[in-house]
Amino acid sequence: MTAVDFTSMSGLELMRWAQRDRPADTSSIGRLIGITMDEVEKGYAAMSIRTQPDFSNPLGQVHGGIAATLLDSVMACAVHTTLPAGARYTTLELKVNYIRSVALDAGRITTEGRVIHVGRTVATADEGKAFDESGKLVAHATTTCMIFLPR
Repeated sequence: MTAVDFTSMSGLELMRWAQRDRPADTSSIGRLIGITMDEVEKGYAAMSIRTQPDFSNPLGQVHGGIAATLLDSVMACAVHTTLPAGARYTTLELKVNYIRSVALDAGRITTEGRVIHVGRTVATADEGKAFDESGKLVAHATTTCMIFLPR
């Protein structure tokens, strides 16, 4: 495997690399729980995950943390697509509204995130939405990210 210089790639280039060329055995939260990067454009990202028994909460439904992780990831990646090479970010705030529970055998949960604003130090995204396989909204979210531009 050839080493990739992430600092020379714009955020959009990095997200497209992650979508197409990232080795399957690369450690990440996405690999751990099975997130798939489905689509990425400047200011937009879409991801999905297949439900599984390991996602169970004490009531036998998909734990809300799975939706929160997906929504945090998809909105932060949407923000990342707008950043220049070498820039980094971290989530400052995540607000999730849960609409309905998700069964462990529900199939695929899809998410999408869109950027609202990107400034020099802070970015916001919303329209973080999670849908079950039948297209019903299961959760929606907003985020604020801190941006660290390269020196």
